[in-house]
Amino acid sequence: ILFKKHIHGTISISDTTTSPTVTASKLATVRRREIKQFFTTMILPIIRVTTSRSITRSSLSRRQLTSSPFLCSGPEHTVDRCRKQAALLPLTTTTSHKTRYFSSSSSSKNDSGGDETEKESLNKRVKISTIEEGIVNVQLSRPDKLNGLDMPMFDGIVEAATTLKDDKSVRVVILSGEGRAFCTGLDVKSVFMKSNPRKNMARLLDKSFENRNKDASVANLAQNVAYLWRTLPVPVIAVLHGMCFGGGLQIALGADLRFSTRSCQISIMESKYGLIPDMSASITLRELIRADIARELTYTGRIITGEEAASLGLVTRVVDNPSEEALRVAREIRDQSPDAVVAAKTLFRETWSEGSEEKCLEVEERLQRGLIGGWNQIVVSGRSVLGVEVPFLKRGG
Repeated sequence: ILFKKHIHGTISISDTTTSPTVTASKLATVRRREIKQFFTTMILPIIRVTTSRSITRSSLSRRQLTSSPFLCSGPEHTVDRCRKQAALLPLTTTTSHKTRYFSSSSSSKNDSGGDETEKESLNKRVKISTIEEGIVNVQLSRPDKLNGLDMPMFDGIVEAATTLKDDKSVRVVILSGEGRAFCTGLDVKSVFMKSNPRKNMARLLDKSFENRNKDASVANLAQNVAYLWRTLPVPVIAVLHGMCFGGGLQIALGADLRFSTRSCQISIMESKYGLIPDMSASITLRELIRADIARELTYTGRIITGEEAASLGLVTRVVDNPSEEALRVAREIRDQSPDAVVAAKTLFRETWSEGSEEKCLEVEERLQRGLIGGWNQIVVSGRSVLGVEVPFLKRGG
């Protein structure tokens, strides 16, 4: 019914399937058979010119794609979208790793067992590396100070998030900390007792002081180190170990998922310095825990373990090796349609804790219309029905 509605003329479901005398099981069998026939007759001609999950213009021309009765029949908006997607096919799309905007290429092994290609850091405080195709690791790198947040660290995190947001080859981001801790929060001594504390305060809190990011108008620099991970179109997974205090916890809360060791020490610690959690915690905490729990942890600054944090909902789950778990989940996400994953993140971000029921339903419909009939939606459907491997196009969002 879905394909008949949105791709007219490509499949004809027999009128007998709507007869009230047909049992539910027979109806399901007929529909499965006709959908399978649909993919066999329409998709296999395209699959035959693909090998090893690769598509090249020499083997699959733009004309072949735009003339396909499967891709380019139906409503005008579907035809236009398919032709545009055909034009976007890269010269060669394979499973081999590509570097785009970083220059270093020294290889190493990460602690998850994957091949990690280290790339040029955006500054000395933040390292960006590709673990596998589509999976990027952003590592806070100030281990001698337990990855405390000084001004270069604030700048590096914002720059990393901004850069990755525009990279369509990135499917999942893993956020981690080098050394003995994920991040111990604001380095008060560095920010307020050295250099120029008044200027640092202005840079951290004044949105108009330094606004290099097009999305920064809603947040200041201090907020953006956590908030920008929410606006990243792809899922972000935070790996917590050692200590995760104050601003470090708020950065982790900006991620979609958080995997922690059982013994990791976690705290909303701002009250110890006479401050409030002002790095987007007012947005992220309300999505995860009850208001009274948030109040208690904020008022007291109490340190809890990763295990207790999981029971409260602050972290997704505790595991023996959060890095391995993050990589395992990242691989599962990467195997899904990139457009569907982006749309799902957008759906939850726009509807989860705010908005009327009417708005939530409107957002669902808008995002679903953008997915149906697209190349990546067809690819993942083909895998489910026929078990065939056809490569995705790069994500749209």
